[in-house]
This record gives sequence, C-alpha cells and structure tokens, in this order.
Amino acid sequence: MSLTRRQVTTAAVAAVPLGLAATGTAQASGSRRSRTLYIAGDSTAAQKYAAAAPETGWGMAIPFFLRKGLAVANHAVNGRSSKSFVDEGRLDVVLGAIRPGDFLVIQFAHNDEKAEDPTRYTEPWTTYQDHLRLYVEGARARGARPVLATPVERRRFDTGGKAVPTHGEYPAAMRALAEQERVALLDLQALSLALWQELGVEGTKTYFNWTATEQDNTHFNPPGAIAVARLVARELLRTRVLAPQDVRRLDQVIPESWITWPQAAA
Repeated sequence: MSLTRRQVTTAAVAAVPLGLAATGTAQASGSRRSRTLYIAGDSTAAQKYAAAAPETGWGMAIPFFLRKGLAVANHAVNGRSSKSFVDEGRLDVVLGAIRPGDFLVIQFAHNDEKAEDPTRYTEPWTTYQDHLRLYVEGARARGARPVLATPVERRRFDTGGKAVPTHGEYPAAMRALAEQERVALLDLQALSLALWQELGVEGTKTYFNWTATEQDNTHFNPPGAIAVARLVARELLRTRVLAPQDVRRLDQVIPESWITWPQAAA
C-alpha cells in the first residue's frame, strides 16, 4: 500500500515514546538537550500494540538497559526492508528529527530477502548495501552516529538440533559495509544464533511468539525481546557507541511485567 508523506509522519510520531516528547519540552525550556537512540528496522524491533500481544519487538525492551536520560525513538515498522523504509519516506522522518550527538541503529534484512516482492527486495552485495549507505550518510550528515545491526536470527534448527542461519549473504554484506564505512557493528545475527543454540530446540520456544494458536519462529515474546535487547545494549557498550554510564541492568533480571502493549493510535 502506498502511503502519503503525511501518513508516514503521523505514524512515526505515534511510534515515538512519550519520554521523547518530554525531552523535546525540556529542550524548549532551554535545558541541556538529552541524546536519543533512534531505531530504523523491521518487525523484530518494532513497537507492538495491544492487539498483537504477546508479540514484542526488542526495541520495546531496550529502554530498560539504558540510563533514564537517554531517550529511545523506535521507528521500526513491521514488514519493512531497507528499501521500502526509504521509499515510504520513513527515513526522511528520522533524518528530519535526528540531531547532533544522537544515534541511529539500523537493522534490516528479514524483508530485504523477499525476492518475490519488488517493493521490498534488495540484493545483498548491491542494492542492500546501497540503501544502508543512505542511512549511514544521512545520520552522519546531521552529526549523528550510525550503528549497523545485523538481523536477529529466526528460530530454526536442523534435525540434529543445531541452530542454523537463515539470512543468507545479508549479514556478511552488512559486516563488509560496516568495515568499509567504519561504522560500529552490532552483530546480532551471530550473537542471537549462539543464544538460540545455547537454549536449544525446546528452550527457544519460550523466547519466540509461540501461543496456543500460533507457532511464530520469527517474532519474540517478552522474554525473547528482553534477551535480544540485552544483546543490543551489551554490543553498544562493547563497540563504545555508549559509555558505561549510559547502560544499566546488563546482568539483572528484567521482569516480563515491565513490557506493556499500548492501544494503537487511531
């Protein structure tokens, strides 16, 4: 479905947490501006609403691992690829809001892989990298720091119980681009694959959106989203994107009850 720029802007504003609006109020009053972590990505990171519960994007859990003064603006949207996110004007919305000192975490590939859909498909070593450069260059041009994140792995095991990768050449293409452009890389694909292997075939079911009526091996429930958000926070610290004082609770249990699903905006 084709969206107007106004519709995209309205949707993006609705996805921004209330805490970010409060930050804007503080700026207007002349106080020191807080930094913001922006997320551009797909359904594995996106904000979910009441009708979708218990499905949970890792972007909903990342604030639990960041200090209170570091706001999160989650612009990730279900079903988007690096290409369709740009074509719908969503990157324009992010770049229109991002400011010097902010961060932009970029995670795509799940939908870039869909060769049957020309509105979303990108080829790993050409158009995928080309589109990712738009995010990197756009953030840098505005004094913000881009951060590439390889796609979180799906839940898939072979007959011997080994967790197997599902993203083809896309993670390798992103790793190469990060090295070429000297961009910090959060290797969520490798880290999540290792975590799924550690948890095993049965254990991973408690991290994905498995319900009485659905067996979803792509999207997370609260424990899964919290676990992946913890990986993100640790990687942001390891790569020195964030300083030690910017992160918290890395080794603490995060209650599932902290995850909430608001009503969707009208």
